[in-house]
Amino acid sequence: MATTKYDENSIKILEGLEAVRKRPGMYIGSTDRRGLHHLVWEIVDNAIDESINGYGDYIKITLNKDQSISVEDHGRGVPTGKHESGMSTPEVIYTILHAGGKFEESGYKVSGGLHGVGASVVNALSSKMEVTIYRDGEIHNIKFENGGHVAQKLKKIGTTNRTGTTVTFTPDPTIFKSTNFSFTTITERMQESAFLLSGLTIEVVDEEDNRNVKYHYENGLISFVDYINEGKNVLHKVINFNGIKQGIEVDIALQYQEGYNENILSFVNNVKTSDGGSHETGFKSGITKAFNDYVKENNIIKGKDSSFEGSDVREGLSAVINLKIPENLLQFEGQTKGKLGTPEARTVTEQITYENMKFFLEENREIALTIVEKASRSKVAREAARKAREAARSGKGKEKKDKILSGKLAKATGKDSSKAELFLVEGDSAGGSAKTGRNRETQAILPLRGKVLNCEKASNNDIQSNEELNTLTYAIGAGIGNEFDPAESNYGKVIIMTDADDDGAHIQILLLTFFYRFMRPLIEAGMLYIANPPLYALDFGKYKEYVATDEELEERKKEIKQSYKVQRFKGLGEMDADELYETTMNPETRSLIKVSITDAALAEKRVSVLMGDKVEPRKEWIEENVDFTLEDNFRR
Repeated sequence: MATTKYDENSIKILEGLEAVRKRPGMYIGSTDRRGLHHLVWEIVDNAIDESINGYGDYIKITLNKDQSISVEDHGRGVPTGKHESGMSTPEVIYTILHAGGKFEESGYKVSGGLHGVGASVVNALSSKMEVTIYRDGEIHNIKFENGGHVAQKLKKIGTTNRTGTTVTFTPDPTIFKSTNFSFTTITERMQESAFLLSGLTIEVVDEEDNRNVKYHYENGLISFVDYINEGKNVLHKVINFNGIKQGIEVDIALQYQEGYNENILSFVNNVKTSDGGSHETGFKSGITKAFNDYVKENNIIKGKDSSFEGSDVREGLSAVINLKIPENLLQFEGQTKGKLGTPEARTVTEQITYENMKFFLEENREIALTIVEKASRSKVAREAARKAREAARSGKGKEKKDKILSGKLAKATGKDSSKAELFLVEGDSAGGSAKTGRNRETQAILPLRGKVLNCEKASNNDIQSNEELNTLTYAIGAGIGNEFDPAESNYGKVIIMTDADDDGAHIQILLLTFFYRFMRPLIEAGMLYIANPPLYALDFGKYKEYVATDEELEERKKEIKQSYKVQRFKGLGEMDADELYETTMNPETRSLIKVSITDAALAEKRVSVLMGDKVEPRKEWIEENVDFTLEDNFRR
């Protein structure tokens, strides 16, 4: 690859750094564990941008014993000359917001880091940072402390025959709730990056626990889809195709399995587009058109209603879409870069998908017919579900629905579904308290009796014949599976409310598995929540105070100067109606946990491993990630 100019003149300053430490959430989202790891992703993304553009095929991340973390790459090395501002270029890059090679076309042809705030933000939120640069036969070093103040100016410390940059930083403990990095979180993210960049080697080392992993995939996206579908009954080998049009490179891998859920992951310049965008839209329309044209031209399905809808074709489909888009065409919607807006990406992805899938179907008739048969079954089920939904709105269907819900669901009396809340409550005892104490206008109560069916191990017939899940489906009223539409939900929030014990946690997991597999758009629309009831009540005689965790209780005990009694709630049923409403249901005082899918590939893998039939993968994951002691170890 021809060397692109990348020197001190490629770096442009846009603004200063003052606000980062005051409002870190504006730059990294939060100061919890997610925000902590965001610091790592910012530095790693710089290394990956070098690799995307053809410079360097090795990245090493080291969790050091002193709670710092190091990211080493074999790219070109940060420019070390004097910047036009008078500062050394590394000082500019690591102390000035929006200073980076991504703002100059001469720096990067393709880059995921659109805003260029990464390196300086990490420095601002670190108590220490050290940057060592290998470039032009020399080794240079610069050090910072206390949120970006220069502790040692850039200086030459040796000679070298390699190139690259090593950044070591220590997160500021006065800003972050915890500064313990998770080996598992980092390795999972790095494995994903290695899948996307064939030929790149990424090594992660944990010096404290003396462990390391190394990821390298020559078959990139094929290996990625194999990973997603591991342990599932697949219908064929992974299909992989790529192409380039209008300067946009498209690489896609896909595979069908016997299940019902579609799992589409998309990336642009190694950035995950978790909210989809124009490339996903193009892929979906391209694959639907390819199948419809194939069945018509080959007279496989006849008649005026023979066309498949997109959901029919995508049932059981796992796919990874990876685009490389030049900087001048790259458009994201919103600050998070979660949704691609580039209009050209839709046209290009649709054309490449259609051409390659049509050719594959023509050349592989047996596989094509297997997938068409699966899509046909989906089409029949979709049409039957539509008729059932129409019937449920009137006459006989409504009578069946009312009969199923009778005596179980305590309905909300209000007419505005967006303000209505459905509480799924463990047991009749807690259900009785919830029904008595609720706000009747906006809150509905559905008690659940016993353990819910594990939907990861169940067939569609099992689910449709299960009384509890049938009741739940009718109560929400928005369909199930591919026909589920969150816009038709009778409730703006669905809230899982279980006891704070092992049984309650198990019921939560079973319900989450059901929602993930059969009502996933409910989660994606931000409508699914978990109630967070308190574990303790502190009784001061005239009033009570409620405490959510053991840690909070210990802290509170240190502060209290008067006499009190501690009550441990073993279950929701131990609270009277007023207590349950005030602590867990009242929108003014309650604490809810919103359920979200931050990593679709990881969510798919975890649900399959933890809830599936195979014992060994589940046992391995638990042994590696769960510490069976009274002490948390967040480095796991």
